[in-house]
Amino acid sequence: MFERVGLSTCGYNLTNFEYYIVFETLNLEFKEPSLKVNFFATCLGAAIYSNASLNAIKLLRKENLEVVFKKDQTCCGQPSYNSGYYEETKKVVLYNIKLYSNNDYPIILPSGSCTGMMRHDYLELFEGHAEFNMVKDFCSRVYELSEFLDKKLQVKYEDKGEPLKITWHSNCHALRVAKVIDSAKNLIRQLKNVELIELEKEEECCGFGGTFSVKEPEISAVMVKEKIKDIESRQVDVIVSADAGCLMNISTAMQKMGSLTKPMHFYDFLASRLGL
Repeated sequence: MFERVGLSTCGYNLTNFEYYIVFETLNLEFKEPSLKVNFFATCLGAAIYSNASLNAIKLLRKENLEVVFKKDQTCCGQPSYNSGYYEETKKVVLYNIKLYSNNDYPIILPSGSCTGMMRHDYLELFEGHAEFNMVKDFCSRVYELSEFLDKKLQVKYEDKGEPLKITWHSNCHALRVAKVIDSAKNLIRQLKNVELIELEKEEECCGFGGTFSVKEPEISAVMVKEKIKDIESRQVDVIVSADAGCLMNISTAMQKMGSLTKPMHFYDFLASRLGL
């Protein structure tokens, strides 16, 4: 039922026993699925936030979906694309298209940034090329998880957690390219015991920007400090984001600054509120 065990991403071979156990056991009480979907874990979702990826799959399984996990999946190509290596990125794109060519199921990602890349930037990269229509068909299958849960499945959630105040960080790509932020907030607003307190400067970048934080570390450091000041001013318990890169950047800076606000990946947060 699953293509699983071993995830090749960004040079890391993640033959992860935890993945094996979860992907096996999630189907033990599996009934006839209402829908089949592919799950694209993303680089950081596999290497850094693997638990969030597992919880993302649990959220799909909760809706009685069969989840296909391609063991040979790799990067979406965004780092090379943003660095100007367009020909190299095209090879990654064509690899991904071939990888998912043996089915026509939706491709679900737990990342607005990677969704923006695969649904929008792939099209720009191949505009005017012979492969454009093939790329376009592939892009039409790509969904960010919160968008899929909210708009396609129209899920209804029952909050099982204690009262909590949170704020939300919007990843730039998710906000401006994939345009999926509203769906994530719609899911949060279903949680009756959760109070969402908006950031004053929510649309400002946290300073990660993928390779930007490596090329311009001084500027990135100033940007993330400003973001954390905004977070601290909200006086919340948890800062939630659905983007692993932003969350990694924010959580590292918060730790250095001695912040008491807890950073949490959105799909870890959502799964915990639903008792998964």
